[in-house]
Amino acid sequence: MAVVSSKAVVLLAVVMLASTAQLCMGARRRMELYRPDPADMLSFHNGGAVLHGDIPVSILWYGKFSAAQKSVIVDFLLSLTAEPQAAAAPSVAQWWSTIDQQYISPVASASSNGAGKETTRLLLASQLSDEACSMGSSLTLAQITALAATTKPQRGGIALVFTAQDVAVEGFGMGRCSMHGSDAGAGTAYIWVGNPAMQCPGQCAWPFHQPAYGPQDPPLVAPNGDVGVDGMVMNLASMLAGAVTNPFGDAYYQGSSDAPLEACTACTGKFGTGSYPGYAGDLKVDPATGASYNANGARGRKYLLPALYDISTSACSTLV
Repeated sequence: MAVVSSKAVVLLAVVMLASTAQLCMGARRRMELYRPDPADMLSFHNGGAVLHGDIPVSILWYGKFSAAQKSVIVDFLLSLTAEPQAAAAPSVAQWWSTIDQQYISPVASASSNGAGKETTRLLLASQLSDEACSMGSSLTLAQITALAATTKPQRGGIALVFTAQDVAVEGFGMGRCSMHGSDAGAGTAYIWVGNPAMQCPGQCAWPFHQPAYGPQDPPLVAPNGDVGVDGMVMNLASMLAGAVTNPFGDAYYQGSSDAPLEACTACTGKFGTGSYPGYAGDLKVDPATGASYNANGARGRKYLLPALYDISTSACSTLV
């Protein structure tokens, strides 16, 4: 048998380490030089429409919601366009202002030939309740659309359909926690958000409930003391961002228009700095309640809002 000297073994090891280092450095350089195709990034599609100016919002509460639950959601809506002094930074209004400045204002200004800067606001127009669940307690997506129409949203407005925790909706918790759609002919949009407390908290109320899959770390404390409703606010925020920036499926999106990634859905699961799958990020914690949040709202409310895709940096941006 041939005998390999210790010097030869050492030399071989040095050569292998050097080659590995060169491969790693080469891979790193290639990653640094890589730039995604702009066509594959979230962007505005010429000719698309956004909702802007004063946007009237009509609400349908389908099923039983307590007064306290309704208050959490309505206060969130009022916080979106509240006066800056209404809440300390970081605030819900600050989050909404980012959407207005980065997404809505450039399109609205172009469509009006730059005739003055316009601030986009959500205005609560009406609220209806259907506690008896007139269409039953198991709804199809077509029925959600029909329920949205019963609110009679104004042109350029949004109908919000909220379903209670014991109301089943097609696909709820199976890849769907909420959705938005539109009636292009009427010039209106609609949003559905379900209360996931009983049916799918792991999918639709994380990080306030342990996830349905993956590491089972302790859930965070919900800032308004209601896991289902705090989860609804997160999902509502995501859908609002999509509904105003891509109401008719032809404005801001990434990928296929049939299954688009939008202002928030392009950043799913990100709420604070340092977030990664299974970790919401570094959030603020209320010393009195131990609740986690990243946005202050009107009337002392606290909320957890999803990250927004920052068009200027092509990255997800969080409030904290």
